[in-house]
Amino acid sequence: MSLKKSTIFVTGGTGSFGHAFVPMALEKYDPERIIIYSRDEMKQWEMAKLFAGDKRVRFFIGDVRDRDRLYRALDGVDHVVHAAATKIVPTAEYNPFEAVKTNILGAMNLIDACIDNGVKKVVALSTDKASSPINLYGATKLASDKLFVAGNAYAGSKNTRFSVVRYGNVMGSRGSVVPFFRDAAAKDAPLPITDERMTRFMITLEQGVQLVWEAFEDMEGGEIYVRKIPSMTITDIAQAVAPGKPTEVVGIRPGEKLHEQMIGEEDAPNTYEYGEFFKILPTINTWSPAIDMVKGGTKVPDDFLYTSDGNAEWMTPAELQVWMRAHFTGDGHAPGAQH
Repeated sequence: MSLKKSTIFVTGGTGSFGHAFVPMALEKYDPERIIIYSRDEMKQWEMAKLFAGDKRVRFFIGDVRDRDRLYRALDGVDHVVHAAATKIVPTAEYNPFEAVKTNILGAMNLIDACIDNGVKKVVALSTDKASSPINLYGATKLASDKLFVAGNAYAGSKNTRFSVVRYGNVMGSRGSVVPFFRDAAAKDAPLPITDERMTRFMITLEQGVQLVWEAFEDMEGGEIYVRKIPSMTITDIAQAVAPGKPTEVVGIRPGEKLHEQMIGEEDAPNTYEYGEFFKILPTINTWSPAIDMVKGGTKVPDDFLYTSDGNAEWMTPAELQVWMRAHFTGDGHAPGAQH
């Protein structure tokens, strides 16, 4: 099912993902409409300027916590990308009730509204932190992932289908490590390194968007898609961003992992490998034969792990520098990134 000439609804669409998704989707699919749904009027105002005169792009003020507003906004929508979330780890730790309201209750509201409005397909964005979570943000996103997978059973005869895409550190996005290091270097301050052993997955916004498209085309409902992406050590990232700049070890922050994980051993029995991604199939599936979901994938070993330190693919500082030269503006931020 193609996104071409359809109506696409993006929650949290004024963030970094939305800024990449909207122009790419407009060019590739020429949708009837793309509706940006978010609660920050100023970000909507600024983003609307980028698409002035394009009648395909609409902006709705609303919050995923607001069930009634979602029901009204989703009228006539074909496909949904769920990008809204409380994402910053310390923010979630200090405001746990608020993180639960957005990441869990908001997911429940969206699932109900999509089913009742006859939305065809929903893809929810997840995070590496949802795999074996150690912080509240990860725990709420794990719960959210489970809700979206179970949404396929809740849909019953309505035929709304839900899947999830999971990926790690988005290069250049709001709050990510590359602009954080660039800001420190611009202030002539030592780059704060949490732990010299730390590793991180690296993915571009464009790759994240393409994984969402892949999910829409491939999904039967209930799959979790994990893009194959390279890793970097935190010291190599610092070296690429600010060669020769001093670093300072500041210690791991509360709720932070030494290495990222996107597929844990507990998911391995249900995981299949493909050319550019892995696919975790649902453990409980009452809506689609499992064979329909596999689609030529290769079963991974039962002890398989996909972690940033055990990755087979690594990005070099030189490769990251090539990406930065292509993507960063003179103010040190990626075009379209919210900051």
